[in-house]
Amino acid sequence: MIWPHQYAPAGIAASAAMAALPILVLLALLGILRKPAWLAALCGLSTAFLVAIFFYRMPLSLAVSSLAYGASFGLFPIGWIVFTAILLFNLTIETGQFETLKRSLGALTTDRRMQALMVAFAFGAFMEGAAGFGAPVAIAASMLVSLGFEPFYAAGICLLANTAPVAFGSIGIPLTTLATVTGLPLARLSQDVGRICAPVSLILPAYLVVVMSGWRGLEGVWGAALGCGAAFAATQFLVSNFIGPELTDILSSLAAITALVAMERFSGRKRIPSDVHRQAMVKAWSPYALLVVFVLLWGFKPVQILLAHATIAFPWPGLHNLIQRMPPVAAKPSLYPAIYTFNWLSASGTACLFAALCSAILLRVRPPAFARVFKKTFRQLFVAEGTIAMVLALAFLMNYSGSTATLGLAFAATGAAFPFFSALLGWLGVFLTGSDTSSNALFGNLQAVTASRLGMDPILMAAANSSGGVMGKMISLTSIAVAAAATGMKQGEDGKLFRFTLRHSITLAVTIGIITLIYSRM
Repeated sequence: MIWPHQYAPAGIAASAAMAALPILVLLALLGILRKPAWLAALCGLSTAFLVAIFFYRMPLSLAVSSLAYGASFGLFPIGWIVFTAILLFNLTIETGQFETLKRSLGALTTDRRMQALMVAFAFGAFMEGAAGFGAPVAIAASMLVSLGFEPFYAAGICLLANTAPVAFGSIGIPLTTLATVTGLPLARLSQDVGRICAPVSLILPAYLVVVMSGWRGLEGVWGAALGCGAAFAATQFLVSNFIGPELTDILSSLAAITALVAMERFSGRKRIPSDVHRQAMVKAWSPYALLVVFVLLWGFKPVQILLAHATIAFPWPGLHNLIQRMPPVAAKPSLYPAIYTFNWLSASGTACLFAALCSAILLRVRPPAFARVFKKTFRQLFVAEGTIAMVLALAFLMNYSGSTATLGLAFAATGAAFPFFSALLGWLGVFLTGSDTSSNALFGNLQAVTASRLGMDPILMAAANSSGGVMGKMISLTSIAVAAAATGMKQGEDGKLFRFTLRHSITLAVTIGIITLIYSRM
């Protein structure tokens, strides 16, 4: 029997208040009561379950099935890439190569501000463009810790940095998804997202430095921060507008890396003479070089097609096409699909695994030692993986119960101010799902339909969903759990990390909203 969505069982205002309860529980536990992320996720999930059953009258079997569907998606592919990324990092620690890597990077610059820009912003953006889904934060944050950064600040800086490139991450998957669900032209979406994000990308490196060391700390590296931001933003704008979304992050990050290296070379700042021989340096960087090679290879179309033959996709039992989405969230009444794709070979996490295996061979790690590192990584990530599973279970339950759509309709009721709130709706979607791709799939069509009804540009509003969404990445519990696990933060500090990123997330999301509002008036 098909269960139809009902988005306003008690009127839109009261229904939105009920739909927001799980989010309020999350915010209260993390931001006010300072509870650990796993407990906040569990309580938020329990609240969402009760709201779905008793307020939306969702059949119990559908609620349980959607919960299990989300948890499975959290463990694979998202949890998988987190696990393999940290496995690679632990392997370099076990073999002592990270100490060599740290000394080689120190020979380039000992300035913590420059190290943060190079690793968190520039290299993290490259990993976002190539892999996404948690890999940039996991890898960049662990690298900063090995360079001597405190775990908390390494995690916070990487979460802040992992904003500018997110809309074009994973070879443009978020925008490809947005174009698919809305039927809008991909090239036009790419152009508008580039125009919205480029101004923020320009100032983000300087913003990071100010967060790290205050306005006075910016004085010594303002030229490098501005040059890095200008190189990234200009390339992001040009590639997104004249080439497309697929290579935007990769080319922008390479431009930023080039600008930073050039400026540091001519800065006159003292550097530690390298005591690392070139052969040792190559060996130390080889695991990450292999990671880049495999991630790019996995993104190459012919290889993707070949690897996809091993993919197993099946309708999720007790959920697929058993729920009907209704207007205005859908253009017309339509069944809500639930296809679980187990792309065990083509997943980005598997590319990381191959990099780890090849690194083990290259570094002459014997099988017992590799097994020990594998076991250590499993123990290290057990709580984090559970948190990710619960967060995705919460997101999927809210999606399939219709409560997320209720919140979207409440935002859509803002009328002339909708361009501003359109970006905040995308921000909310990523906070809930941990993914700009998922937020676009969730709210993209609603944004386009609402814009058309209000006489606004549907392409701009859909682009605002993706652009605003990137600022929600740093506060999603999925990202928080990844960053905490990657840096080895003490248990319970994830709530502190959430509070740290929340104010920056709101500030930057409001900035995106203002930019969108300005564009809508032009």
